[in-house]
Amino acid sequence: MTIQEQLSAELIDAMKAQDAPRRDVIRQVQTEIAIAKSQPDFSGEVDDALCRKVIASYVKKMAKSRAEYADLGERGEAMANKLANEVEYLSKWLPSKLGEEETRSLVAAAVDELAVAGDEKAAGRVTGHLMKSHGKDLDGALVNRVVREELAGG
Repeated sequence: MTIQEQLSAELIDAMKAQDAPRRDVIRQVQTEIAIAKSQPDFSGEVDDALCRKVIASYVKKMAKSRAEYADLGERGEAMANKLANEVEYLSKWLPSKLGEEETRSLVAAAVDELAVAGDEKAAGRVTGHLMKSHGKDLDGALVNRVVREELAGG
């Protein structure tokens, strides 16, 4: 079953269950897919690769927004929770990324390999090296944070 077929089935199930949050996020993703399909540079069919790309982009935007709402404290708590649930729900269609512990060990190895320990100005170089060699397995924001912590001696 393709991702698009799964989304359609999930939408029907969400409507029957009167699950408005799930229904809304599925509709939004389907809208994002339709927008991507209508772009002038798009050619071909809507396949799983396009769906994953659209979902990954949407998840990235929602994760960033969630962090911004979380920074608002109590005023943004409800929206931050809503966005966190959307990210978690959509993640089942995305390849899994390495966790913080695995990322830390890769960062430490890269810092040793590049011999840049303690050089905070080398953060871009280390991040670039890691994303080039392990990019599909890594969360870029997590890598960036861990690299900066590692180079700062933290």
